[in-house]
Amino acid sequence: MARVKKAPRPRWVLSLQANFWRSLMEIGMFLHRIAPPRPPPPNFKRTIKAKVSPNPGPIVLNFYVPSDYEAQRRLKGKKYPVVVNFHGGGYTLGSASDDARWAHTVVDEVGAVVVSVDYRRAPEHPFPTAVEDGSDAVLWLAEHHRELSIDPERIAVSGFSCGGNMAFTVPLRLQGELLSESYQEEVGLAESNPIVTTGSSSMAPSKESFVTKSLPGPDGKTIIHVRKEVNIKAIVAFYPPTDYTQTREQRRTTCIRADQELSAVFTDLFDESYLYPVTMDLTNPFLSPGVAPDDMLVLLPEDIVLFCCEWDMLLHEGEQFRDRLNGLGKKVKYTMVPGVPHGWDKAPNPLRPTPGVLQHYLSACAELRRVFGTEGEAALKRRRRRSSFVA
Repeated sequence: MARVKKAPRPRWVLSLQANFWRSLMEIGMFLHRIAPPRPPPPNFKRTIKAKVSPNPGPIVLNFYVPSDYEAQRRLKGKKYPVVVNFHGGGYTLGSASDDARWAHTVVDEVGAVVVSVDYRRAPEHPFPTAVEDGSDAVLWLAEHHRELSIDPERIAVSGFSCGGNMAFTVPLRLQGELLSESYQEEVGLAESNPIVTTGSSSMAPSKESFVTKSLPGPDGKTIIHVRKEVNIKAIVAFYPPTDYTQTREQRRTTCIRADQELSAVFTDLFDESYLYPVTMDLTNPFLSPGVAPDDMLVLLPEDIVLFCCEWDMLLHEGEQFRDRLNGLGKKVKYTMVPGVPHGWDKAPNPLRPTPGVLQHYLSACAELRRVFGTEGEAALKRRRRRSSFVA
């Protein structure tokens, strides 16, 4: 017998439930953060106005910076690479401080500034607000790169769970802001994705703002015309959902450990809150990058670092997306973390961090060091110790 689809719950009911779980998640993340070594809080914050989204509102950016940042900023003698991070929580829960351990590791190992984005959450702000807020964050950082002492030519994006989805969908959404109109018309991006608008009102580009770049692809080189003040060099995504055309039931059938799956209490709340209205197109590339057109995916950064979890209902679609990106000529460093469920690195254990997490964070940081050509204080100290030992 066919399953009867449940009627969507009223938005106010979803909001009440979201606020209840947000409170509990804050407690869990507090316990997660106090485990030694305890990561430091953000060094400073900035609040910016949403401009890409048609819905006005504030977006808070949390900055984590290297120890020499303030001195170098005053001297105006150094530009730092920047990693823009998006937290998880099904677009409904969570906050920009959830990934403090990741941010601290990146600062120490890569020598980069990390900016964690407190994007607006569902159900109050359903799709595509989160992706638009993430796009606004990248554009604002590029526009203010001089005063922030960051290098707009060395930007990476990272994220966890739905934030991992945003690590792909924000660069895709930015194509409407960064690519020239002539290129969009040439490949039909504007026609196939009417949600894209060329050029944000905050940074209306002139013809002189564009440069020609060549990207590798399965059929040779792709020539594009792109805004020169933003260059996203890499994507780091941890256990992202990539294909919302798959139902939760279909996803659950691919998971080898049903007892480790995220409860339907949460997945129903996430989907009803963010995927609104219910008639929305689930193939939208700013929601489901795994089914985005090749013409859009080929423009993603060449270097992609992807982590999936063995006991996760999102493992199968993550590996399918990996294969597709490889086929498009991307350099995908893929890791399937064995024997762990979705969100394994965020366990609310106040006594110690989850074993193995730092190893995978360091692996991702090694890729960022290679892409950026930088080295953080912790990595530098290790290299010096090794050199003195050999000597």
